[in-house]
Amino acid sequence: GFDGLTHIGEMIVNKAIAEDVLAIFRELYNLEYPIEKMLLIDEYDADDLKSMADNNSSSFNYRFVEGTSRRSVHSDGLAIDINPLYNPYVRTRDDKLEILPENATEYVDRDKDNIYYIKKDDPIYNAFVSRGFTWGGEWKNSKDYQHFEKKISD
Repeated sequence: GFDGLTHIGEMIVNKAIAEDVLAIFRELYNLEYPIEKMLLIDEYDADDLKSMADNNSSSFNYRFVEGTSRRSVHSDGLAIDINPLYNPYVRTRDDKLEILPENATEYVDRDKDNIYYIKKDDPIYNAFVSRGFTWGGEWKNSKDYQHFEKKISD
């Protein structure tokens, strides 16, 4: 929670990244990095939009990339979204700004100071990237500030 207390959360990830994820969350815990909640996607009837709107940090969710027929990396448990309300997915489509979750409009401006924002070279960025994850905030055609993923070889 954002109340400064320790809470228990749950997250399902692919076994190929499980040790890295344990190390990352141990590091974040020791840094007292704030994560509001971490509930299984089942609590939201597997609805990623509901989960994001509630600022739920999550990983495994068998789903398609929003607006496509391509399976999300989350379907394989190889991606993690952290504090998604404060770190939205942003892209321009048909000259219109699309923000997910929709209630995250006030968090799109990344120049504002906000302790819940994920930014390049901050502690959470470094915890993930130093273990081979890539960050959606560095994508070219869209920005997914909440998103970290790791490619694994077959």
